[in-house]
Amino acid sequence: MFAHPSDLAAQIGDASAIIMAKGEAPDTPLAIVHDLIRLGRRNLHIVTLPACANPVSGMAVDMLIGSGCVASIETSGVSLGEVGSAPQFTNAVREGRIAITDATCPALYAAVQAGAKGQPFTTLRGLIGSDVERHREDYRVIDNPFEPGDPVVAIKAINPDVAVFHAPAADRNGNIWIGRNRDLLYAAQSANRAVITVEEVHDTDYFDDDKMAAGVLPAAYVTAVAHVPGGARTGIPGRISEHVAAYRQAARSPEGFASWMSGTLSQVAA
Repeated sequence: MFAHPSDLAAQIGDASAIIMAKGEAPDTPLAIVHDLIRLGRRNLHIVTLPACANPVSGMAVDMLIGSGCVASIETSGVSLGEVGSAPQFTNAVREGRIAITDATCPALYAAVQAGAKGQPFTTLRGLIGSDVERHREDYRVIDNPFEPGDPVVAIKAINPDVAVFHAPAADRNGNIWIGRNRDLLYAAQSANRAVITVEEVHDTDYFDDDKMAAGVLPAAYVTAVAHVPGGARTGIPGRISEHVAAYRQAARSPEGFASWMSGTLSQVAA
């Protein structure tokens, strides 16, 4: 259950399907992302829940793509939020270096929740007639079995190999405090494994406290957790946008991106 920080990324092999929840900046697993890049993982498939539009979350995906770790991604969008587009993602799409499976936020949520519940598929209405529905060969328009002639779109459940995220805390038994961030719960429940970094470890059991229990991801869904203070690598909250803006400026060129990553990885190693 509890592991050394360097062992988390080692449990994620080449060609793994990884789900990354959008979350907020404190939930971004940048420590794990840095280790995946350092280990030289290749041919990863990324699923974003629902979209990596948070600046730091988008930066994590962008770093993986720019480092050659990603072969494909299923997403409703990758960006750096108000800072602008994610340059390495944008370039990879234009140059055909990664395969894109286009989706919508509701479709991703529905598919991941179906995976968490053990359902083979789920259905939605809003996709009917859209470009997404038209170009997704794996979506099926079927009749509502309770009302013939009423079409719905059948969407296959998503069950990734591993969920990765950073959380505020864990208790001594490996239960993870996620508060009201249900994206992290859906991600862990849908995936075959979950590897998580946390800011703090408390010598208690969250389920002994009624006020805490509702915001807990049970240890049964957790494969490995490591105590990594600052594992989201977000720095001072008020300066996150400045940090992301500096990354975007550097990552617009191959040389700038290489320089940024070299500096980032050397700082983390130190």
